[in-house]
Amino acid sequence: MSDQVKGPASYFPSIEKKYGRPIAEWKQIIRESGITKHMDLVAHLKSEYGLGHGHANALVAHTLAEGR
Repeated sequence: MSDQVKGPASYFPSIEKKYGRPIAEWKQIIRESGITKHMDLVAHLKSEYGLGHGHANALVAHTLAEGR
């Protein structure tokens, strides 16, 4: 068995390093935004926080999969 992280969470170390916020903080931002649609959340993170598309998409996908 491999312990390698897969899926959206595999982006988390690079997101924390590049943008300087812990993943828990990004998830809080997503949950408190009041936005419910996946691509609207991605657009919000890109425009308001300067995240790249892949990083924003990974955060949104993982957060929405957990439930609000």
